[in-house]
Amino acid sequence: MVAILDIGSNSVRLMLWADGKSLYKKVSTTRLGEGASASGRLSDAAIKRTLSAIDAFSREARSIRAPIFAFATAAVRSAENGREFCALVKEKCDIDVDVVSGEEEASLGLGGALPPDSDGGIIDIGGASTELCFRRRGEITFRTSLPVGCVSLFDSCGEQKDALEAKIDAALFPLSGLAPVGAIYAIGGTASTLASIKLALPAYDASRLQNCVLEIEWMRSEAETLLALKREEREYIVGMDKSRADIIAGGALLLAKIMEKLHLPEVLFSDRDNLEGYLRMRGLG
Repeated sequence: MVAILDIGSNSVRLMLWADGKSLYKKVSTTRLGEGASASGRLSDAAIKRTLSAIDAFSREARSIRAPIFAFATAAVRSAENGREFCALVKEKCDIDVDVVSGEEEASLGLGGALPPDSDGGIIDIGGASTELCFRRRGEITFRTSLPVGCVSLFDSCGEQKDALEAKIDAALFPLSGLAPVGAIYAIGGTASTLASIKLALPAYDASRLQNCVLEIEWMRSEAETLLALKREEREYIVGMDKSRADIIAGGALLLAKIMEKLHLPEVLFSDRDNLEGYLRMRGLG
């Protein structure tokens, strides 16, 4: 049995793995990347919240004697005090944090979501970055990490549609001319929330959400709907993760625009993501 921790820009996630399968996943929304796009630093408050979540998850893993492997993504790798944060995690929780690059993060998502040797790719909308990775005939044809995510969009643009569109359009320029083949999976918290809304699930159910189809027409409509609602109104939508009610509109618009840019008629949600990808990359499962 092993425990994998994903220290993201919006949340900390724990996966316990044994006997070739995920036993369960847990998430704690800590907003580590809150305000970092403007300041360039992780705030003291965000660090405190995140350390608390890491400590709680590490205690849970150690209570069942599961070794812990942790990786961090955009918020930590881009912050001026990212190394100091990792040092604090080591000091307070006795965990070594592997800070992955943007391209590595993209590959982790692909390794978790896409069946081996199949054509396709992933779109992973995170809090501070968005990763895309595509494979064809066993070879990676494209992978990138774009400096835009649902938390950074909210921090910089709020919920102003014109500002969000301008920010997103500028960030998506590197995707021009791409034509991925095969099944394209959307992974991460934005995608899981949208899939839960699509299926009107009152509680997260990985088995029902896996391979949920998000069509481009539905994505465009849902992004418009979410942008037109206030945060308090969004919280009453069946399937809404209330901790994401403020950032989900920008995330939905971002996913819709990526699909438009890549001429994708649909994407599939995958509950299998960079947690499983990291496990496999480290040869742990």
